Amino acid sequence: MSRTPLISPSKSNGNDVSYGAVPTQYIDLDEDTTLSEGSMDDVRKRDKRKSAINSQSAEAIQTSPSTANRRKAQHSNDDDDDDDGISAQEDTTDEDENPPDNSRYPQVRASVSAKDDITASISTPRMWTLSLLCAFLGSGTNLFFSLRYPSVAITPIIALVVVHPLGLAWDRLFKRDDDPVEMFQYGQHIKQFTDERSRHVFALVRVRRWLGQGKWNEKEHACVYISSNVSFGFAFATDVIVEQTKFYKQDLSILYQIALTISTQILGYSFAGLTRRYLVRPPSMIWPATLMSTAMFTTMHKSENKIANGWRITRWKFFLVVFGCAFAWYFLPGLLFPALSYFSVLTWFAPQNVVAASLVGLGMFPITFDWAQIAYIGSPLLTPWWAAANVITGLVAIMWIVAPIMYYKNALYSAFLPMLSSSVFDNTGNPYVVSRILTPDFLFDREKYDAYSKVYLPITYALAYGVQFAGLSALVTHTACWYGPEIWQVSEKSIKPQARDDGASYNPINARYRRQNTESPPAHLERSASTVELGIDTSMQAEDVHSRLMRHYQDVPVSWYLATFFAMLAIGIFVVEYYPVYLPWYGLLLALAITAVLYIPVGIVMAITNQHSSLYLICQLICGTVFPGRPVANMVFTTYCYISSAQGVKFSSDLKLGHYMKIPPKLLFQVQMLATLVSSFTQVGVLNWMFANIPSLCSPDAINGFSCPLARVHFNGSILWGVVGPKRFFGPGALYRPLIWFFLVGAIAPVIVFAIGRRKPLSSIWRKINLPVLFGSLSWIPPATGLNFTSWAVVCFIFNSLIRRRKPEWWGKYTMTLSAALDSGLAIGVVVIFFGVLFPGWMKGFTWWGTEVYKQVFSLSVAICAASTE
Repeated sequence: MSRTPLISPSKSNGNDVSYGAVPTQYIDLDEDTTLSEGSMDDVRKRDKRKSAINSQSAEAIQTSPSTANRRKAQHSNDDDDDDDGISAQEDTTDEDENPPDNSRYPQVRASVSAKDDITASISTPRMWTLSLLCAFLGSGTNLFFSLRYPSVAITPIIALVVVHPLGLAWDRLFKRDDDPVEMFQYGQHIKQFTDERSRHVFALVRVRRWLGQGKWNEKEHACVYISSNVSFGFAFATDVIVEQTKFYKQDLSILYQIALTISTQILGYSFAGLTRRYLVRPPSMIWPATLMSTAMFTTMHKSENKIANGWRITRWKFFLVVFGCAFAWYFLPGLLFPALSYFSVLTWFAPQNVVAASLVGLGMFPITFDWAQIAYIGSPLLTPWWAAANVITGLVAIMWIVAPIMYYKNALYSAFLPMLSSSVFDNTGNPYVVSRILTPDFLFDREKYDAYSKVYLPITYALAYGVQFAGLSALVTHTACWYGPEIWQVSEKSIKPQARDDGASYNPINARYRRQNTESPPAHLERSASTVELGIDTSMQAEDVHSRLMRHYQDVPVSWYLATFFAMLAIGIFVVEYYPVYLPWYGLLLALAITAVLYIPVGIVMAITNQHSSLYLICQLICGTVFPGRPVANMVFTTYCYISSAQGVKFSSDLKLGHYMKIPPKLLFQVQMLATLVSSFTQVGVLNWMFANIPSLCSPDAINGFSCPLARVHFNGSILWGVVGPKRFFGPGALYRPLIWFFLVGAIAPVIVFAIGRRKPLSSIWRKINLPVLFGSLSWIPPATGLNFTSWAVVCFIFNSLIRRRKPEWWGKYTMTLSAALDSGLAIGVVVIFFGVLFPGWMKGFTWWGTEVYKQVFSLSVAICAASTE
């Protein structure tokens, strides 16, 4: 006998099925139970009439939740009358839409459903095929073009859009109206009801039915998107392999390449899993970037359409209109009229005016008509305005006030260099030639260095290092001040983790409480309908509807993540000890210790503000200080330290997306892990194919532009920090020694803000000051410019402040969809222009005023250098 659950949807509105107040019921079914032919016909007819409902779920034999609640109430209390059940039925719909414990954050309420359908299919051949196909194609393609200039990237948002029609086509191909009824529970296929005739079908039909399990839905779509998200970015380890092979002339085995790639890609998942209590489950960790994805799933899979400030267009139609316009528009700034992208009108009329060019370069005239420029540092529609205000405050204070003053006072010899540049320079004002200070074996030559020149940084570049130092120390003290007590309490509770099983610990909201309780709801169920911008919310132990609904599902044991960590650690130690990396095993432990200490602070900032605090620079500096003169060791150390953090944050974001979409955690673990492994093997294979088949790869005369630009930049960085070393930049008597004081500034400033703001309400400006964001976001400069920041901030203010306050319904319905449509149109436009126009060479020689006039702003560096050196 098997105990098969009968899941009770509260309403037959498409797939919008609520389990917010419905206990799971069971009926006993023999393993060989079959339905009669007449019963099967009835089921098929009823299934056709309810075409909006998943034809593969068990709704044909379900009862309504109100009925289930009444029956349960009758068994538990014979004194209850039927009026209570009828009243509960009337209240169910409203509470399903917006239950008492719904999220207090309006952007979450607007983008994430407060309902869950535990009968939806997830683990199906369709989902796994599309997930692995995306991981294979996306990772291989992105790795291939990462070695080319100009490059193009296939982003996960493209997979999100493209895979939807593929899922629908799969259903049309493999499903038939007369297929047996299937049942799914928690995403797994648990029962298929068959009649006697179906026992004698051909093997080919059985294969078709197996392939056609379930129905394409938002949960399967989310799993495919998550597999793309973890696999599409090319592995940073492949860049290290390119540098070792092409620049350091090391002969690397396939085993080394696979071990380095897999260990660096998967270690971050351990950090993400072990910090779920701090970064995923708390409602205050909203992860704004995931809301765009959840809004897209709602747009594509649900037909709800509430009027929003007079707008009646559905989200799906709105998406299609904006997507089409964004795609068509990008042909202007991206191909035919690039001046629209760099709309620096001042320099058009005064091309030789250095002051005007400086003002434009710093972003004081934020005019651009290119979404690629506006969203260069991330979509402004996903970032809360209070967080964007921190970013723009840092830009104004550091880049608009401090940098010009220091520049025109010639501090740090900055007046002899461009004010804004991503290059480093020698003492003649020319770009620094790293090869002039190296021996033929790529070792540091002190005599050549003394005869050539020290390294000089543009003032904005130097200040970018300073604010990164401040941002790093501010990250630690800010987290300790605002979240330290909560982290400690959650850590104590985690020693005795709460047991989770199949719905046994799920506590529905009592319907009688909904009707009869006139007092305020308990604190853990309280929600805020306010649209006021919230500042720093330090609660990590609160619970909302999404946390409650996730109790349906078995959680991933901590032992899985620990086993993953120690397995990857063993592989990492093997890599650094057995191969010529010149990094001792304790160096690897140091790299992972840095990640472990800073991971939660980095994750908190990203989860709340959508601003990532990069550890890239600090990893390079620490390794250059502890292990000087070892450029390869510097690259490998940075990869294990920085990528473990960056990948881990990406994994945490996907875990939160799975939390919002109610994906079973164990299934999500399998999806992420398998997609990461597939992408790692794929990228190593593609890379070695390129080594063998592309002549002069990574050289200036490589065919089709395969000169490995990113690898060359990272190679130069490994020379500067691994060979020249941080001591020559920041050591005693060094030119940039004063930048070390930024560490102290960053450590003290958050304590002052905390002392003033800790007793203030969440709406207070002191609770909105986030110094890690204020300092750390400027790490984008360079290569980002002031134009990217100011145009981004203007758009964020318009939508996430003005429109959000004045048209809250419109904002809630369309903003996330708008962001997804603009990003999708841009991403697909870039791919079409590159492969359809530029790569074949159809635009070769195409020039006119609109393709040339904007380039005058880029003569700023040359003009300033020439004026300064004269």
